[in-house]
Amino acid sequence: MLTHVTIFTPYPFTVGEKIHISEGPRHGDWIVAGLDDKKITLRCPVSGKEFCWDRFCYQVETREQEWPQNMKTT
Repeated sequence: MLTHVTIFTPYPFTVGEKIHISEGPRHGDWIVAGLDDKKITLRCPVSGKEFCWDRFCYQVETREQEWPQNMKTT
């Protein structure tokens, strides 16, 4: 029986790529600073701080937008 299934594909990052994570605890603008099979290192373009995390991103869409964006604090 056929049924509706949502397919997620891991995003094929490249070092130096500029990305924007739209939601979640890691939301914001990042530069891909390093990669291996299980981890990704992201650098904040404003502070320069780097963070290494398990790979977690999946491609949803690509578009042209201002980068880095000015984030408003509330």
